[in-house]
Amino acid sequence: DVLGFIRNRACNYKCLGCWKVYGNEQEAKSIFEKYDLCSKIYFQQWKQGKSIEQLTVAG
Repeated sequence: DVLGFIRNRACNYKCLGCWKVYGNEQEAKSIFEKYDLCSKIYFQQWKQGKSIEQLTVAG
């Protein structure tokens, strides 16, 4: 998608979510859904009082 963005000068993308998609649209949409769900879960946990340290996942 980065190369597509550069080559197309930020135009002619297939879909738009967390970024402009120039490659595999279905794969990107699946990733967008996962990011959205993860963000919602973390936000709920934060609202319930968990600290940033508790929400941080170390690999």
